[in-house]
Amino acid sequence: MRMPVQKQLVWWGVATAILLVAMWLLGQPILPFIMGAGIAYLLDPVADRLERMGLSRIMSVVVITAGAIILLAALILLVMPLLLRQAAALINTAPQMFDQAMSFISARFPDLVPENSSLGTTLSDLGSTFGEQMGSIATTVIGSVGGVISTIALLVIAPVVAFYLLLDWDHMVEEIDRLLPREHAPTIRRIARAIDEALSGFVRGQGLVILILGTWYSIGLMLVGLPFGFFIGIMAAVLSFIPYVGVLIGGATAIGVALFSFWGDPLWIGAVVTIFAIGQIVEGNYLQPKIVGGHVGLHPVWLLLALSVFGSLFGFVGMVVAVPLAAALGVIARFLIERYRSSALYTGQEVPHEPAQPTLIEIVPPGTVADNMRKARLAADRGRAISEIETMQEDLRRKEDP
Repeated sequence: MRMPVQKQLVWWGVATAILLVAMWLLGQPILPFIMGAGIAYLLDPVADRLERMGLSRIMSVVVITAGAIILLAALILLVMPLLLRQAAALINTAPQMFDQAMSFISARFPDLVPENSSLGTTLSDLGSTFGEQMGSIATTVIGSVGGVISTIALLVIAPVVAFYLLLDWDHMVEEIDRLLPREHAPTIRRIARAIDEALSGFVRGQGLVILILGTWYSIGLMLVGLPFGFFIGIMAAVLSFIPYVGVLIGGATAIGVALFSFWGDPLWIGAVVTIFAIGQIVEGNYLQPKIVGGHVGLHPVWLLLALSVFGSLFGFVGMVVAVPLAAALGVIARFLIERYRSSALYTGQEVPHEPAQPTLIEIVPPGTVADNMRKARLAADRGRAISEIETMQEDLRRKEDP
């Protein structure tokens, strides 16, 4: 007997609720496993390409792991010390730059911020406490991330999980596909492919965009001679993950530091503005359309909402999974809208119910109807098996295509 769709939705809703509650309760302990799964997902196309080049799956994963270790070691030894040094120096210098900006505004525009006004007092208090608060926040973040358990979890457990998941990724996908409810398997596969296209197109494409922008901003600002230029460039590139946020925060910080450091020399201030202007022109007209593409379907407002909601509900773990969940929810929402537009609720034309099964009266030798029903079931099972085999062959052909 066929299970009603309403009952199936209840069971799947309960399973989803249990998963969300488990994420909320576990929180920090599952973060390394989520990060490991994310790393394996991002690197699986690289492993597949190496397999097509003739390497075995184990050797492909070993080559990827060796390259990742070399890259991580280079980042830790060459990039991170400079990045942390400039970040600490910028935090310590920020109050002085704020005071100088307030003095400039008070001297040039005395009516804008009166000396004894409540606004002036508030801004002065803000400037005096800015350095202390930023220092305490940085100390707290570094301390929380730098704890022994967290460090071991993030630097050891996540790569190990990624290694083993990457090794068995294709087998895991096949096992999950076998667990799909047979009645809805084609629809679920179609939704999963759309989610994969949206998520991979955004994350991998945006990661390449961040790498290009980070290189341009950091090297350009360092060549100009802007203090803390390397840190500001990397910060602006990373924050460009959320459209318009990176250029606003990074550009405002860079121009503020340039005004503080190059006051009286407008040439270098203009050079800093030009670097960010060129970065935005290249990103908007070439990088985003060519690399990320317009098919992703993740609107900036949707990303901000997802980061805010999942971050407030699940903390840092929620912010890590916000983008993949936003991509999945976006695809599911478009699927539901498609179903809504083809339903009677939208068209106003009710779809007629399926006719009831006719009552069979056996007027043939005993057992004939049962034998026919058994043959029909076998034919239906054979058709489903052929459909699954064709789906698997299509997936294999898609993986073999470069």
